[in-house]
Amino acid sequence: MKKKKTILIATILAPMLILSLITYVNIFKLPEKIYINEGGNNSSIKVSNSFFIKDSSSNKDKLELRLLGLIPIKSIPVSKVKDLEVYPGGVNIGIKINTKGVLVVGHSDIEENNQRIESPAKTSGIELGDVIVKINGENIESSQDLSTKIKKIGKGKIEIEYIRNGVIENKEVNLLKENDEYKLGLWVRDSTAGIGTLTFYDKNTMQFGALGHPITDGDTERPFIISEGELLNSSVISVRKGEKGSPGELKGLFVNEKDSLGKIEKNTETGIFGEGNDKLINPVYNKPLKVAFRNQIKEGPAKIITTIDEHGPKLYDIEIIKLLPQDKPGPKSMVIRVTDEELLEKTGGIVQGMSGSPIIQDDMLIGAVTHVLINKPDVGYGIYIEWMLKDAGIIN
Repeated sequence: MKKKKTILIATILAPMLILSLITYVNIFKLPEKIYINEGGNNSSIKVSNSFFIKDSSSNKDKLELRLLGLIPIKSIPVSKVKDLEVYPGGVNIGIKINTKGVLVVGHSDIEENNQRIESPAKTSGIELGDVIVKINGENIESSQDLSTKIKKIGKGKIEIEYIRNGVIENKEVNLLKENDEYKLGLWVRDSTAGIGTLTFYDKNTMQFGALGHPITDGDTERPFIISEGELLNSSVISVRKGEKGSPGELKGLFVNEKDSLGKIEKNTETGIFGEGNDKLINPVYNKPLKVAFRNQIKEGPAKIITTIDEHGPKLYDIEIIKLLPQDKPGPKSMVIRVTDEELLEKTGGIVQGMSGSPIIQDDMLIGAVTHVLINKPDVGYGIYIEWMLKDAGIIN
């Protein structure tokens, strides 16, 4: 009898524990805020694969999450956006940025008195990816500026102020002499350049968004901290087709570097942003599009606007395979697959340089292409447009 009771209790408790665990995990995947279009049909808003929120009143400023429609779990603030329209991108852009301070990309041993000594900066705790912003209280503007200041200081200890993971820290480093010059034992970088794709331009605020992911250093994989940057005209000159295990690439060159399209002001997890001008308006798709937030997006057919040759931006067919729950901004909001035969023939799917290509569904801008899966060049990720609009300062 006692054994039967134990089995009965276990049978009742096991599903409850599993349900509690699933609930706990999914709560942490929920967004801190939901964006909806004012006046739209928001009666059923899907915020995860497990829960549905019902909002019976358009005057509410939050949605109540209920497990199985009964048990209150969490309230999520709602931000209603009225008639937001932006110009879609899809055009190829040149990108030039200068870093704030200098980015540490390598350590260099020092030869002193015919002996090889480990990098003094490394032994003092300076790591790859750190951004050096000051030496002895003086700002560092470039790699050359760092070298000049080190030579001027000469022997002894110096104090380095640097940024690591967004936090300002300080360390003392003993300079070592090599070939009559005092050195830190570091390789640093202060700028980078490349091409990408514009996602949107908002004529009202003059703000643009591009890429859908941060610009990172190839050696350290750390995002650049920007001091200044520019968007420039660029032209695609060739395409390396993507294959399994080898991502493809758009190769381009800058056109008329004196004619700036905009100033890059931010490099975030969701892309690059700044102030532009009307030259960013797509010459082919030159009408503003309404913006759709995640509650309006659905799995299924969609399109992207992208530029892969001299013929300019074109619409290509894709499929949204899966919408992913996200509790914070990031470039992996949805899984997409290229289905357009012409695009597959020319590029193999998604290639480097296409990042930022706007994703269109039901004639609304819903996101941007961000990454390709290396072993499946026709499959990749996209980002929800609301993340980019938020970082651009267009929505709060």
